[in-house]
Amino acid sequence: MANINHTADQSIPTRAGTREWLGLVLLALPTLLLGLDLTFLPLILPSLAEHLQPTSTQALWIMDISGFMLGGFLITMGTLGDRIGRRRLLMIGMIAFASASTVAAFSTSAVMLIAARALVGIAAATLMPSTLSLISELFRNPQERAMAFGLWATVFGVGYALGPVGGGYLMEQFWWGAAFLVAIPLTLVLLVFARTLLPEHWTSKRDKIDLLSVAFSLIAMLSATHGIKQLAKFGISFEGAIALTIGLIVAAVFIRRQYRLADPLLDIKLFSNHEFTAALIVLLVGLIAVGGTMMLTAQYLQLVCGYAPFAAGLWMGVAALGMIAGGIGAPVAARYIRPGFVVAGSLVLSALGYAMLAIAGQVDFTIALIVSGLALAYLGNGAIAALGTDLVVGSAPSEKAGSASAMSEAVQDIGVSMGIALLGSVATAIYRSTMLGKMPDTLSADTRDATSDSLWAATAIASELPADLMKDAQSAFILGFNSAAIFSAVSVMILAILAALALRHVRTPGAYG
Repeated sequence: MANINHTADQSIPTRAGTREWLGLVLLALPTLLLGLDLTFLPLILPSLAEHLQPTSTQALWIMDISGFMLGGFLITMGTLGDRIGRRRLLMIGMIAFASASTVAAFSTSAVMLIAARALVGIAAATLMPSTLSLISELFRNPQERAMAFGLWATVFGVGYALGPVGGGYLMEQFWWGAAFLVAIPLTLVLLVFARTLLPEHWTSKRDKIDLLSVAFSLIAMLSATHGIKQLAKFGISFEGAIALTIGLIVAAVFIRRQYRLADPLLDIKLFSNHEFTAALIVLLVGLIAVGGTMMLTAQYLQLVCGYAPFAAGLWMGVAALGMIAGGIGAPVAARYIRPGFVVAGSLVLSALGYAMLAIAGQVDFTIALIVSGLALAYLGNGAIAALGTDLVVGSAPSEKAGSASAMSEAVQDIGVSMGIALLGSVATAIYRSTMLGKMPDTLSADTRDATSDSLWAATAIASELPADLMKDAQSAFILGFNSAAIFSAVSVMILAILAALALRHVRTPGAYG
């Protein structure tokens, strides 16, 4: 397939043909894979914990190390794709992703799984910047590009929907590691058709990547997110404060260096575009709320409601259809309504969903409330993913598409990781503080530690605990779940107001005339 003719932008953008749309179908595979990878893990965590016996800290790292590494390397990989070719980077990344996932599937210890998941995160950092920037190359017509981004968000939503269902099914039929192996057939399909359906593209600048900037960006990202995680879990602590301080200082050094470089790793000047900056903020905060809620809901359905992983996955899959609806509906609505108002309206619906989750466990129809509330949360997520991505990438020049799409995906995946860490830590802190005052002195020290650590740890030794204590443990978890949902509802409602104000004059390219 010939490279896209960029001169078309100067007149009437070339409309996509059959190969371009087939290319979008192919790009859906890594997008689907990341959606699957993100949502099946919470479902298999209880079974995984039973076999590998991770500590509570190790369990959290199993959940979020991939996202942290992904966020840390996204900017680097987005720029690398601009230099070596986005299609080439995508193919390399898929091979690495499948290989690391295979190691994860056959891990024999929590430490081995954490290391494998870290490699998965690094490999994943090559995928989303490549898919988003290749969409920009395939679809030069603004209206078609907006629809393509909407379909991209929809596929991600499909991954959300299939992840819990597929992960739960594979775990029940085989073992907890089987879900990781889904990456292998998807990788083989992409490798076979990539050279035929996808264009190769790189910028004219072939300078070497500034390795010092790479190191600064990685240190800043990992230190800051670790600090936030520690502060959320333990309150004001020396470790958390030091980590966050180091992250902020290194981030400041990184930003200053980018201003001074002729060819920076991250083009800070992109942030002078207010639409670009506002869209990134909406994506970040929105994904923090949905990321943590997704993990807690998966645990709620299994550990409180008592559903098997497959059944819990089905309920979460039904809820994730809301993201598909948002991903498809938002670009269509933005043809007739300013996208800032579409985003704001979607976020209001999400806030309503979180408010519904805030009373889960307090009423008789809890399962209907959870599924409906999560569906509304997902609906807003699908809308902001589709419109936010188009705003971010569409506002950047073609030669910076890789860097812009990397930033777009960075804030989304950082948001999910921060949500898992932040809301998960808040819920855990409330659980622990509640349980510490309820445990009888007759329990052994190990049993007390396990019971106060987390609900899944208490469930693993339920046969050793008094029946009333297990009920107390479930009630403590529900209290933490409700508190996290209240935090999300308030945050997303504030975000809706800010989106309506900051994006009220924005017209998404190609969305409406």
